[in-house]
Amino acid sequence: MNITDLPAINASLNLVSTVFISTGWYFIRRGAWRRHVACMITAVISSSLFLVGYVVYHVHMGERSTHFSAGGFVAAIYFPMLVSHILLAFVTLPLVILTLIPVFRRRWDRHRRIARWTMPIWLYVSVTGVIVYLMLYKWFPPLNLALGR
Repeated sequence: MNITDLPAINASLNLVSTVFISTGWYFIRRGAWRRHVACMITAVISSSLFLVGYVVYHVHMGERSTHFSAGGFVAAIYFPMLVSHILLAFVTLPLVILTLIPVFRRRWDRHRRIARWTMPIWLYVSVTGVIVYLMLYKWFPPLNLALGR
């Protein structure tokens, strides 16, 4: 494994989070709280591993890590999505923590109240994380990646 493999691993972890956040929401809406808990634990672990991988990658790669090469209409989609993704990603970590605290205190009413905000924001950040990866590294890679350098 190489440091340059981390974006793909991180996108995969985001995808795993997306699946388990969605599945956890599905289960809790149907009263299957044990399955919900298992899904949400998996989503928290996957998101935590993503965060570690993201920080490690950007500490090692610095500014060399990301340069979006497409312009025009594609850039008009990419950059607003990226900005919303980044801003909401900063909000997601404290929201997830604030959503988990009532769980440990068995305060289901408080958990439910904050989870109504946390779930869609966390899901959006996970989904857009995968899309940003695809746009940045697969669909419109920087010239050095496109040429295999």
